[in-house]
Amino acid sequence: MTLNELSNIRLCNQKVVGTEFKTAKEVVGWMGAMQAQDYPMAKLAVGARMLNATDEKIESAFNNGEIIRTHIMRPTWHFVSSEDIYWMLELTAQKIKSSLKSRHKELGLTQALLTQSNSIIEKALQKGIFLTREELASEFHKVKINVAENRLSHLLLCAELDGITCSGPLKGKKQTYALLQDRVPYTKRLTRDESLTELAKRYFTSHGPATLQDFTWWSGLSATEAKLGLESVKPLLISETIDSEKYWLAQSSLKHASHNTSVYLLPSFDEFLISYKDRSASLSLTDNKKAVSDNGIFRPVIVANGQVSGLWKRTVMKDSVRVETSFFHPQPKMAKELIEKAVMAWVSFWEMPIKMDSFDD
Repeated sequence: MTLNELSNIRLCNQKVVGTEFKTAKEVVGWMGAMQAQDYPMAKLAVGARMLNATDEKIESAFNNGEIIRTHIMRPTWHFVSSEDIYWMLELTAQKIKSSLKSRHKELGLTQALLTQSNSIIEKALQKGIFLTREELASEFHKVKINVAENRLSHLLLCAELDGITCSGPLKGKKQTYALLQDRVPYTKRLTRDESLTELAKRYFTSHGPATLQDFTWWSGLSATEAKLGLESVKPLLISETIDSEKYWLAQSSLKHASHNTSVYLLPSFDEFLISYKDRSASLSLTDNKKAVSDNGIFRPVIVANGQVSGLWKRTVMKDSVRVETSFFHPQPKMAKELIEKAVMAWVSFWEMPIKMDSFDD
């Protein structure tokens, strides 16, 4: 197997190619979790893996609580299926909380204050109430709790990690918080070993071929626990060694190893790139800084022949969407025709006409 074949297999396993999923919940459940700090782009990431996707369908699934946006695994927002949120949170939350201790000390966020904060938030969200970040800040102001200097973000984050809150439906265009127990009925608890096995199975099935280091990075687990997870699912997987690195994937994945000449537009922070510690199979070292900024911002990318080959950006106007594209290197005429096809594939998602342009110059 070559690295280019590996990259094309990832596109298929991640369902960018050949998806059969008809709902956002199916997509997110298959992927395990999908990074979602940029909400509009996260909807695009789901839509790229879904049949007949529209922005409205995915937003409806979010507003209805079929998919939840919360801090899980690494300390950033992810989409997760409502059916998975409890066991996944119980598996990963403690590691995230431990990583925040020094920052909490700097901010003066003691355990007593965090406990008080949770009580304030829980009381404010009783009886199915959904509140925005600003509205919750007002609740803290009422009892004179200092939420300046990023304290509010950490208080809200800890309430999520403690399983008290999660995303509520949008208020206009603003995100809200809801009580998790109101949003998602509590489901059967998994043991820690069962959770490790399930997370590893989801990852290597949907993201493989991938290394142990990739899984450790994506999950945010300790190296020891990530290894235990992989060991538990090895009977379900096969491995391929490329340049002395061992990659794990489902046996059925090998049928996807053929060369893929199609072009895809993937959003910022898409799992195709961000879910691997080593991204060199899909993004060359020379082009890495073009796709990923020095401060870790993953830009929207053009994927051609299994490789990140350029960037794109969109501007939503009154009656249309303007999409601008730029390749890293000169492309043959066929590639430019394919990029036009890839751009126009998003017409049905946005349900608006698309105006296409290039920002190469």
